[in-house]
Amino acid sequence: MINKGLSRLGIVFLYLISLLPFWLLYILADVLFVLLYYLVGYRRKVTQANLRNAFPEKTDVERSGIEKKYYRYLADLILEAIKMTTISQSELQRRVVCTNPELVKSYEAAGKSVTAVAGHYCNWEWAGLEFSIHTRLFVIYKSLANNIFDKFFIKTRSRFGAVVVPMAQALRSSVAHKNEFTVSVYAGDQTPPLATAQYFTDFLNQPTAVFLGIEKIARLIDSVVIFYDMKRIKRGYYTYTVVPLVENTKESAAHEITEAHVKYLEMMIRREPQYWIWSHRRWKFKPENVKYKK
Repeated sequence: MINKGLSRLGIVFLYLISLLPFWLLYILADVLFVLLYYLVGYRRKVTQANLRNAFPEKTDVERSGIEKKYYRYLADLILEAIKMTTISQSELQRRVVCTNPELVKSYEAAGKSVTAVAGHYCNWEWAGLEFSIHTRLFVIYKSLANNIFDKFFIKTRSRFGAVVVPMAQALRSSVAHKNEFTVSVYAGDQTPPLATAQYFTDFLNQPTAVFLGIEKIARLIDSVVIFYDMKRIKRGYYTYTVVPLVENTKESAAHEITEAHVKYLEMMIRREPQYWIWSHRRWKFKPENVKYKK
């Protein structure tokens, strides 16, 4: 009961923060940056190790610069995510712009559903929320352990019409709607559980376990696979571009789709590395830790 009460109190607190104007939110973000980077040192060792392994060719000074920029952006991202709770449709569309919405419309006209892949890069949550205004969007997500916060974030992500689908039900949902036009968006840079890790690829100079579910589902329903290429224009303003990766998925080779979305994300990260989530423990295990099924 105490945990439920604290969770509900936390949600009320987040809601009240979301009502603040953007200029005040970003003042709070500046304060949060100092807390995360200097005072608490939130996962700085994890971030430093990830940057060191990902960019061995860079100097310590260069990696340190990326680290600091990342924590400045992380503070902004946290406050922007909270703002999703109450941001208006018009305000969101003013701050997030799709550069080529006509491409998805052409797939719809051709009767080809879309499997969209995004990374935890820039404000991927805002992009999904904005995109749900234009089309029937299915957001595939990993459920939170806290049921109260899980329901809260589901409600937030579905404010403008998105259908939120737990990852465990993604295949069932895709098959159920395979005869309808849908856009299903997945995060392509999550770490699979050790027990289910069956495929590794080179990502940011490291052998990296990746989910094969995106590829399997796209081939099963013969959908087009696209990537969200997102850019931060300035504080609180973004664009994203729909980039075709594989259009004839049933004819694609094994792991072609997986390699395509992993490599595209790596290109984006190398372009502006401060906008990826470096404090995440992405490399939890190595290929030698995995017992492959015979």
